[in-house]
Amino acid sequence: MRQQTRRLALKGLMSGALLAGVALLNPISSASAEPVKFKIATIAPDGTPWSMLLNQFKREISKASNKDLRARVYLNAIKGDELSIVRQVYRGDLQMGGVSTAALATIAKDMDILELPYAFPSLKQADKTLDKVRPLVEQMLEEKGMMLLMYSENGYRSMATQDKCVKSPADLKAVKMRSQESDVHLETYRALGASPVPIPVSEVLTSLQTGIVKGFDNTAIITQALGWNQGVKFYSTTQHIYQPALIVMNKKWFDSLSPEHQAIMREHGKKLEKIGRKKVRKLTPILMQNFKTMGVEVCELTDAERAAFKAATKGVWDKRAAKASDLGKELIKQLR
Repeated sequence: MRQQTRRLALKGLMSGALLAGVALLNPISSASAEPVKFKIATIAPDGTPWSMLLNQFKREISKASNKDLRARVYLNAIKGDELSIVRQVYRGDLQMGGVSTAALATIAKDMDILELPYAFPSLKQADKTLDKVRPLVEQMLEEKGMMLLMYSENGYRSMATQDKCVKSPADLKAVKMRSQESDVHLETYRALGASPVPIPVSEVLTSLQTGIVKGFDNTAIITQALGWNQGVKFYSTTQHIYQPALIVMNKKWFDSLSPEHQAIMREHGKKLEKIGRKKVRKLTPILMQNFKTMGVEVCELTDAERAAFKAATKGVWDKRAAKASDLGKELIKQLR
């Protein structure tokens, strides 16, 4: 009986040793056992190319990671306006955010250089130049604890007004215009003779309806997505600022991910970069037609008329260069 007991005990020890050996060969860390849950925020409403892009990213990384990477997407400024989203990503309260480059300048000061007036004469040139300066952009963000996942875009910003078409800088003289909360945007308006009023996204439509401002500048997609077209009668295609947009991450959080998860994030971010731009650009002609059905007159400017705006805003570049860091000066050099 004792021998049988010893044999059973020995068999149990051997089985335990065998299982332990298997565990050493196939370690399962507690980190990989739990899914990685994180938050992405943007001011873009549902049904826009932005929401489609972020939700597609969410699905693809979930599938590629066997549901280990689980994103929750917050749309329609649920997590605050762009400046708030940038600060939350910086602090790590949000892991990712989709924002404009001007908003990123809240933390990474020289990011608004990418929104200097008439920096990008065409969309093709914008793609080419942004790819070229990517290392500079990444360095600027990483110095502030953030990382670039992918480029997207808002597109070309134009003037939307209540009283008349804007065909020349003289049409903006002393007009109170809502400005994005950015030095480059404020200086651009001043160079055109307007009176800029920095107003957060959530207060723009009310400010138009109450007469605090008489217009604003933005892209067709943002104007209609946020319903700002309800407060204006004219949309003039000055196309004075091409506004890139970025999906950024908190660097400390990204560095905490496994190499496999990091690779999945990068791979699918890069893959969706071109798709996101195409979605915005494909929609633009439809949006311009929408203005007309909404009772907003589209005022098409000629190249010569836009040249007058470009000449009037030339000094904005020099003012911005004077305040730029060494990295910022190099970025301006590349853009020039």
